[in-house]
Amino acid sequence: MSYLVLARKWRPKRFAELVGQEHVVRALTNALETGRVHHAFLFTSTPSIARIFAKSLNCVRGVGAEPCGECEVCVAVDEGRFVDLLEIDAASNTGVENVRELIENAQYMPSRGRYKVYLIDEVHMLSKPAFNALLKTLEEPPEKTLFIFATTELQKVPATIISRCQHFEFKRVSPKDLFNHLHDVARKEGLELTENGFALLARAAEGSVRDSLTLLDQAVAFCGRTIADADLDLILGTINRDLLFEFSSAVIAGAPDRIFPLVEKVVDSGYDLRTFHKRLIEHFRDLLIVRTMDKPQDILHLGEADLAFFRTEAEKTGGEELLRFLQALQDGEAGLRYSSQPQIAFETILVRLCHFGKLVELKDVLAGLEEGGAGTAFRPSSSGTVRPAAGRPQAAAPAAY
Repeated sequence: MSYLVLARKWRPKRFAELVGQEHVVRALTNALETGRVHHAFLFTSTPSIARIFAKSLNCVRGVGAEPCGECEVCVAVDEGRFVDLLEIDAASNTGVENVRELIENAQYMPSRGRYKVYLIDEVHMLSKPAFNALLKTLEEPPEKTLFIFATTELQKVPATIISRCQHFEFKRVSPKDLFNHLHDVARKEGLELTENGFALLARAAEGSVRDSLTLLDQAVAFCGRTIADADLDLILGTINRDLLFEFSSAVIAGAPDRIFPLVEKVVDSGYDLRTFHKRLIEHFRDLLIVRTMDKPQDILHLGEADLAFFRTEAEKTGGEELLRFLQALQDGEAGLRYSSQPQIAFETILVRLCHFGKLVELKDVLAGLEEGGAGTAFRPSSSGTVRPAAGRPQAAAPAAY
């Protein structure tokens, strides 16, 4: 089997290919261009950035800080055979003996490149004696030698090591950047996904470029080159969007009789009610964005057809009502989490939302009293707004929020 998974095939090989880490790229490129390169770096990320940095230090034809990617040094680094880049897996070499051997070899000058680079991945796995053995070398490093540490658990790295390194914290990549990156990879791979499909993958990856490509690989294995939204829902365990729209339509229409069959449908589909409730909160937030913003696609990354569908739903009510629904859903989250009867708790929350159109806000009651006197009653219109009604005075309900 010679198949190369997407996460490895599209691993960044130049600074320009790094997704969503502009603050790190800027700092490293400035250091390379000005010659102010520190002798030890600590990256809270995967080793990809370290390999790019090693190429930049030794590339013979690169322009500025960017490696050319074509010279003998760049090709050797990409293929893992550059003799002056020594990669060590700390999970397999945790002992002080391994570190002492590394320190002894570090005394020698580079063989082929301008710098000798030691890349220690998952450095937090080193033992305490091994960390102590590194301290002296990090304080007085050999000439033309750099140490690059990568870790995913910074809290396990001793403060004495961190203080001797330039530390770069890699941030979670935004859904927008993941969306665009997946779109680019799919185009190059000849894959067909909807805009909503890309959004589903970007959301499920939770800020990780590597995870997003792994999920895309999984979808290709399941579906082939044409990936439908329904298949992605099945693979990712996400909530079907049509079902979410059924709930929002029932709530906006003020139809509590539609809630109970819908909740039964959720239960029969095998969804966890707490997970579904969380996704419903996100759905109402999306509706609020569409109802409020002039260009909601900048945040939601929806295609024209999907955006039109959201607009149609959002325009059935006002932004103030959507905000009220969203606030009530959030307020009910804690009660649902700890309820011994989660289905009943979930149904109660949604039925309450359906009745929001019948509630009268206190400020409207006071305004009506000022205009029409004490004999003025209030009734909600079909759109949920409050209008004075003739007849016997009625007790006004409190505001929904």
